[in-house]
Amino acid sequence: MDVMEIKNKKAAFEYYLLDAFTAGIVLTGTEIKSIRSGKASLKESYCAFQEEELFVRNMHISTYDYGTYNNHEPKRERKLLLQARELRKLKTKLEEKGFTLVPTRLFINEKGLAKLEISLAKGKKLYDKRDTIKKKDQQRDLDREQ
Repeated sequence: MDVMEIKNKKAAFEYYLLDAFTAGIVLTGTEIKSIRSGKASLKESYCAFQEEELFVRNMHISTYDYGTYNNHEPKRERKLLLQARELRKLKTKLEEKGFTLVPTRLFINEKGLAKLEISLAKGKKLYDKRDTIKKKDQQRDLDREQ
């Protein structure tokens, strides 16, 4: 079985990624089929607490081509499954100023289950983003010379 992986490349550019957690996702049948065919996007998605539960919002999973009236809504909220200890840790961190939870990677594990890697992140300032672009350009130039 090939490993399906969808990355959020913009997250590393927009944020400093600090801690990473792997969470399970509550999905419907047509959603998992769309993810397996690679039709999902993490671009504008973010995680937020609703009481004691963590949800991923704005994650786009395209409707399944062969789904009938059972098809899902592409941008619905999806519950994330983490251990209570991890949820408490994240909730206390999010109460601090400037922290957010960003989905960085969506993948199918060895057991065939969809997992979402989320990172505790702190937003970058404009000059930090310019610095990131500069470093990337320098690395590309070095790679070309070799």
